[in-house]
Amino acid sequence: MDELVKNIEELRQRIEKAFEFLKLESNKQEITKLEKMSLDPDFWKDQETARGVSQRLGDLKEEVGIWGKLKKETEDLLDLARLDEKDQTVSLREEIEKKYNELLAQFKKLEFFVLFSGPRDRANAILSIHAGTGGTEAQDWAEMLLRMYLRFCEKKGWEAVIIDETKGGEAGVKSVTVKISGKHVYGWLRSESGVHRLVRISPFDAEKMRHTSFALVEVLPETEDVSEVKLDPKDLRIDTFLSSGHGGQSVQTTYSAVRVVHLPTGLTVSCQRERSQAQNKETAMKILKAKILHLEEETRTKEIDKLRAGVLAAWGNQIRSYVLQPYKMAKDHRTKFETADTDAVLDGDLEPFMEEYLKWRKEQGNKKDK
Repeated sequence: MDELVKNIEELRQRIEKAFEFLKLESNKQEITKLEKMSLDPDFWKDQETARGVSQRLGDLKEEVGIWGKLKKETEDLLDLARLDEKDQTVSLREEIEKKYNELLAQFKKLEFFVLFSGPRDRANAILSIHAGTGGTEAQDWAEMLLRMYLRFCEKKGWEAVIIDETKGGEAGVKSVTVKISGKHVYGWLRSESGVHRLVRISPFDAEKMRHTSFALVEVLPETEDVSEVKLDPKDLRIDTFLSSGHGGQSVQTTYSAVRVVHLPTGLTVSCQRERSQAQNKETAMKILKAKILHLEEETRTKEIDKLRAGVLAAWGNQIRSYVLQPYKMAKDHRTKFETADTDAVLDGDLEPFMEEYLKWRKEQGNKKDK
């Protein structure tokens, strides 16, 4: 077989496998289903659900369209390459080789998204940051992480909304929760769940001593399956309090903020973003149900300790370290990926860490399958 024909055939087979892995044929059926939903006269009565459906529909159409175009162009090129060599001019063969290289480069770029294989990887996410061991220093570190993730979201073109925030006594934040919406948000951010460690000269220490601080990051997928979670009202404690968020009419003068505690698990969710107590309660309940659903799923796979907020934000549990003194280094302890450009990392340049995590996770899965 001609070498060029062989290469194009191999590319076609790889695209076919990607089609199967990404379940693109079943995605076409889901597109049809969502399009019918969007044509319903009452579709926009529930605007939050409608926006979610519209986003999902747009993402599916884009994905199916891009892969479908690549598959069709590769098959057409293969047919052209299989022509009898006597019928091929030198210029035609050069054109075929050029087109093959373009399609191969496009495939390699798209192939990365095959790593988003988790059932929730396409979902939006709820990201929470909790200051750990270290007092004011840790609270400042938690705020630095918040800025880092907000900058990352900005670069990705995602929408990030702070729905709850507890400020530190002197500086920083004790805890903060952010709702993040966009394409493959949870797939990207799931690598961030765990304890993050900072080593630096403390700006709060008059003696300019080196300090180590910790903060816990939790990332949960926002899922529509929360309706499956049934909560007994007896298991809930619901508190209301004055909002400490942004000002505005009636926001800081009424008990609009809501805190929901699930007594059996100790899970706590607060929301003070909205002006209405009812809206804050609804948001908090959704997040609580998402946490419980995720907790149940992780329990079934025996990975509960990786996601529970009870993980100790202290020595020995960190997934990533950020050293600013006496040298500069950001290192992921799972993948061993590291960089000396800590300024860029803290400014939201996180894709290299996340890409390495996705590859590492795939390798770990392959080892388990053997």
